[in-house]
Amino acid sequence: MTQPALNKPSLMVFTDLDGSLLDHDTYDWQPASAWLSRLERQSIPVIPTTSKTRSELLALRQELGLEETPFIAENGAVIGLPPSWQHARLDRDPASPDGLVVKTPSMDVDFIRRRLDVVRERHGLRFRRMGEMDVAEVRELTGLSESGAEQAMDREGSEPLVWEDDDIKLQTLHETLQVDGLRLTRGGRFWHVMGAVDKGQASDWLVARFEALRGYRPQTIGLGDGPNDLTLLAATDMAVVIAAKHGQPMPLENPRVYRTEARGPAGWSEGVSHWLVSELGWDTNEPS
Repeated sequence: MTQPALNKPSLMVFTDLDGSLLDHDTYDWQPASAWLSRLERQSIPVIPTTSKTRSELLALRQELGLEETPFIAENGAVIGLPPSWQHARLDRDPASPDGLVVKTPSMDVDFIRRRLDVVRERHGLRFRRMGEMDVAEVRELTGLSESGAEQAMDREGSEPLVWEDDDIKLQTLHETLQVDGLRLTRGGRFWHVMGAVDKGQASDWLVARFEALRGYRPQTIGLGDGPNDLTLLAATDMAVVIAAKHGQPMPLENPRVYRTEARGPAGWSEGVSHWLVSELGWDTNEPS
């Protein structure tokens, strides 16, 4: 069976970046390029759903050919809407960069940083916030270029940290932050602190926006490799857990889950192939 021509996209793809669409170490995405091209030809939005910042995503969206789709940054703390996803009355902002309108449902990063400093001193915790690191240290931790590290440090609604204490103290941090309405989630290299938002909530918001604008609800696929992707994978109709070397458990109650053998963008391509070819009946020819 071949897929129908999709003038009206019947599918939305939400994808983590680091360790998923992008190789964890090299940031290469070429093993996924054929499927990205095929999805673009079918007008199916591929929506980056990531811990990266808006600054990092603006260049990446261009490189990946995803400039016309929304994005979810900082683990759900920032949502970017291109013009075709904006509500004519509620969202238009002529002064917005690149025609984007940005929603920030989380708390302001300055408040988060102040609270982290207070909690660290009060409980004698050991961790380093990204906001107090210099560019050289962020480059060493991430392998990013100087400009890439500067973009990663340009936070709006979340603060990454490197944990240097024991698990008991980590639980103390988690419980104390909850009192302030803050969440702690684990990413690939950092722990991330943000308001009461997550990737799953942000993806639900975008699906609702799509339905409000177009009058129907599409099916959804979510792809991710880390614990901070679990809310996204639970929220989508079909989930792909991409193999990873972090060793963290990835429990998921979503009954429609595929776990890949390959890692990174090769695993991303494997997961997309599983759902679109094996389950949704797309053409069995290799994507080109």
